[in-house]
Amino acid sequence: MTNFPILSLITFLPILGMIVVLLIPKKQELAIKSLTIVITAVQVVLAIILLMNYNYSLGGINDIKSFQFIEKFRWIEITGFSWIGKIKIDYFLGVDGLSMPMVLLTAIVTFIASISSWTIDKSIKGYFAMFLLLDTGMMGVFVALDFFLFYVFWELMLLPMYFLIGIWGGPRREYAAIKFFLYTLLGSVLILLVMIGLYFSSMETLADGTRVFTFNMLEMMNPANYTIGGILSPLNPNNLRFIAYIGLFIGFAIKIPMFPFHTWLPDAHVEAPTAISVILAGVLLKMGTYGILRISYPIFPEITKQLVWYIALFGMINIIYGALCAMAQKDFKKLIAYSSVSHMGYVMLGMAALNTMGISGAILQMFNHGTITAMLFLIVGVIYDRAHIRDLDSFGGLGKQMPVYTGFVTVAFFAAIGLPGLSGFISEALVFLGGFGNDITRVLAVVSTLGILLGAGYMLWTLQRVFLGPLNEKWASLKDMDFREFSMLVPLSVIIIFLGVYPGPMLNLMNTSVNTMVEFIEKAQAFYQTLGSL
Repeated sequence: MTNFPILSLITFLPILGMIVVLLIPKKQELAIKSLTIVITAVQVVLAIILLMNYNYSLGGINDIKSFQFIEKFRWIEITGFSWIGKIKIDYFLGVDGLSMPMVLLTAIVTFIASISSWTIDKSIKGYFAMFLLLDTGMMGVFVALDFFLFYVFWELMLLPMYFLIGIWGGPRREYAAIKFFLYTLLGSVLILLVMIGLYFSSMETLADGTRVFTFNMLEMMNPANYTIGGILSPLNPNNLRFIAYIGLFIGFAIKIPMFPFHTWLPDAHVEAPTAISVILAGVLLKMGTYGILRISYPIFPEITKQLVWYIALFGMINIIYGALCAMAQKDFKKLIAYSSVSHMGYVMLGMAALNTMGISGAILQMFNHGTITAMLFLIVGVIYDRAHIRDLDSFGGLGKQMPVYTGFVTVAFFAAIGLPGLSGFISEALVFLGGFGNDITRVLAVVSTLGILLGAGYMLWTLQRVFLGPLNEKWASLKDMDFREFSMLVPLSVIIIFLGVYPGPMLNLMNTSVNTMVEFIEKAQAFYQTLGSL
């Protein structure tokens, strides 16, 4: 598979599907829906092929030789600038142990969401065209290794998500879509500014010996490639790297979403269609933490080391504040939305540990939360499709009326709580072990364990209010799950149980890359300290 462009195929296959969808007459709704499911199913197959051919011994992170399935060629080249020289932008794709779990997650969640989208009955052609465009944007973010290309994919997903919420959402869809767009656009502007600063601070040596400014992320990670005059160069005694790091971090933190930039998330979730809520929580939130790990940490290692306590602090705030907000909700969907804020705090806490255990737990939590929260939003969609309300106090006793549905709810709820034997437990355990293993984050990790108790509180309370006790006769006619709903929830349940019992394969997938990252950050930070002492 050395010369086969499988990453381009898995990334741009949805674009080809979108073109075909646009060519299909709008009256052929079955063909449009079926094609979308087939396209996303092929993506899952391609992701499995990637996994089967993945070399677990390669680390990635900063060494191009350690990345796999690489595709690289000159995409854009402009000459004739007197002070810049040549502008070059590469089409540069590759995966390592950090991105491979996210590629798998994106393929799985998008496929499940395409099945969930079967019930869409408004402007079907436009919906599925936007859905497939969103798919390409998300997948591209996780495989791009050129910062400019990364940014293109990052922005690409903004437009379809805006329309998917704003057109196919609930009663307050326009407000939610605009709020999502503005928050995300603010983050994008900050990322753009830092990207430009890094471009004019770092250089790459071409095959002919000439040196040019570069968007190559791997070259930006190498201190030897920075120019003395670059404003974001560690070689510049008057550099602005700290401000750039904060700007870049906020740009990614908005997407997580980190407190206090989280307020767009509940509105977007509540108003979005079920399938889009699944994608939003299952994949899009992970783009923020992935961006920090892929870009912020290895390019600014010395500042990362300085600020880990604050990253852990905001992670702790996310965990506790999100859980308290979830406990106060009466809207089923908003409760799950705030639970996502809380659970993404665990990812931040693990990242802040800056050790193998903590970062491995963070990446595993990104994957596990993606599958668990996707299942939770699908569960909300199942009951909303039947009752057309989400008020928790309006239900009661559904366990007797819908026993199979209640079984899936129990699996998802206990996985979210972190019950041993389900996937949420091992990732949260690694996060806390990593956080406790770092003297800087130890106290914050201990305080963050309160989130486990609060999470159990709101999940069990919800289970009691909706499914236990006497049946509310208003819902005596509700039917249990159908085949389509089975096909969505069974695969996610299998993944949650399998990784809860045997997390080894996923941890092995990321282990070498995480070790490489931790070692790289330590060495680079020491090198920058040496520069500062000269």
